[in-house]
Amino acid sequence: MNNSDPRGTSGLIDRILHPDVKSLSPAYFGMVMATGIVSLAANQVGLRSVAWGLFAIALATYAILWWLTILRIWRYPRLAFLDVIDHLRGPGFFTMVAATGILGSGFVILDGWVAMGFALWFVALFLWLVLTYTIFTAFTVKQEKPTLDRGISGAWLLAVVATQSIAVLATLLAAHTPQPHRLDLNFIALSMWLWGGMLYIWMMSLIFYRYTFFPFAPGDLSPPYWINMGAMAISTLAGSQLIVNAEDAWFLQSIAPFMKGFTIFYWATGTWWIPMLVILGIWRHVYRRFPLTYDPLYWGAVFPLGMYAVATHQMAQALNFGFLEPLPTAFVVIAMAAWTLTFVALILTLLRRKKG
Repeated sequence: MNNSDPRGTSGLIDRILHPDVKSLSPAYFGMVMATGIVSLAANQVGLRSVAWGLFAIALATYAILWWLTILRIWRYPRLAFLDVIDHLRGPGFFTMVAATGILGSGFVILDGWVAMGFALWFVALFLWLVLTYTIFTAFTVKQEKPTLDRGISGAWLLAVVATQSIAVLATLLAAHTPQPHRLDLNFIALSMWLWGGMLYIWMMSLIFYRYTFFPFAPGDLSPPYWINMGAMAISTLAGSQLIVNAEDAWFLQSIAPFMKGFTIFYWATGTWWIPMLVILGIWRHVYRRFPLTYDPLYWGAVFPLGMYAVATHQMAQALNFGFLEPLPTAFVVIAMAAWTLTFVALILTLLRRKKG
């Protein structure tokens, strides 16, 4: 009887316990963001079983990615640090914040579990504080910096998405919290909503300048450029929920016209981006024949589609824009299709790697 097992069960266990995490992308939490928001979009149209199935996948993915991230920091601390201070990879860490906030929103909306929503909100807030002041301080003080065309992309707007995810979850928690803490949460949400909007204006000015005044190759148009729209969509969602919460907060009532105007402004800006991004995608993959292969960054393109569906529905509810309702319904279908295609591509990629 041969008891040796050099490459059998023990090898499989070793791969599970000690996976190769050296090249793990910090933006991989975008899969949790995308799955979580598509779950909420499915719930929005009454697909409760689909919503819960997607939410379960998002939770499992969130746990696995935290394990892999911690393992990578432990085994390759220098590489992890270099990612944080890298102008292109560093902003990807903000997906951790947004993923945490979206899962917190899912617990509140799907299950009514407010305590878990609070727990994840505090985690998201802590991560936001650490990452915001670490990443942008590093970008400011580092001596060697890339030129604008090599150092900025749509991924920078993940900082806006992270900020607004905290605002969104705060508005949801405020609705389940008694006074005076309800006022506190609404004020924090308002502050984060305003800061996220200002941050978008700063960053989008640089991104649009890079778009129009520097050479643009197909490889430069990475999927995170869809965050151009996603950042405005989640800003619309936060604004819509602040409008709903205005009944219980005097300072929100006093600026209600401002909030309504800016919420429509965010929605209109996000809507403008959709045809532009589709045209650029056709230019990239059809005209310039850039290969369409799986990349973890594609989750950054799925997320905005789901967020646009949820945000448009919430704005229509908050402002009584019933004529907009067919639009979020259509985008729920588009978002679910995009999620399915990306998930299948992920599975096929993992299977190919296993065979290799």
